[in-house]
Amino acid sequence: FPNVADFHTFRVSQPSGWFYTTKALRQVCDVWEKYGSGLTNLHGATGDIILLGATTPVLQDCFNALTDEAGFDTGGSASGLRTPSACLGPARCEYACIDTLDICNTLTQAFQDEIHRPMWPYKFKFKISGCPNDCVAAIARADMPIIGTWRDTLRIDQDAVREYVDNGFDIENIVIRKCPTQALEWDAKAKRLNLNPEDCVRCMHCINKMPKALRPGLDKELQFY
Repeated sequence: FPNVADFHTFRVSQPSGWFYTTKALRQVCDVWEKYGSGLTNLHGATGDIILLGATTPVLQDCFNALTDEAGFDTGGSASGLRTPSACLGPARCEYACIDTLDICNTLTQAFQDEIHRPMWPYKFKFKISGCPNDCVAAIARADMPIIGTWRDTLRIDQDAVREYVDNGFDIENIVIRKCPTQALEWDAKAKRLNLNPEDCVRCMHCINKMPKALRPGLDKELQFY
């Protein structure tokens, strides 16, 4: 089977938060059309652009074109540090409790040797999520998940809560009974949402269901898992 004698894969390091210009994406695609199969995967589980299918003789030329012409670096592979990835964070998301983009870029720059020169018995992954919604699946996919959260209590706008309920929102079944630690209580008589801060695990469920009424706290921090 000479047509599949070699079928090498390139991992191309993505920018923090996957912010691309159309020009940059066209450059990558043009390089890959010239040197590879044209098959791409945006993105792999690690976060890289995956370019599938190049022959051995063109590997160096393709690498040179990706770095020199398109301005991209290769990502981590094999038994090394895989390319760190992060959610959009404060660039687009109001729930971000940490600057995921800065953390991701800092880790990428600090661990260049570990990304490009596999030196460990097994792969290792960083992933950074700005809040407990964990949009990059850091807990599921990373060896060291970094998650933004808050130290103080959930912010509650009682007027907005009452507006939800007055408009027919079933707060008991959608929020109160779904709280994993039963940290919330709805006082129907006073029309007030009460929180026991010690029981809150900051899971984001109530915030996701009532975004106009509930907000993360102001004392932000990151946690390692």
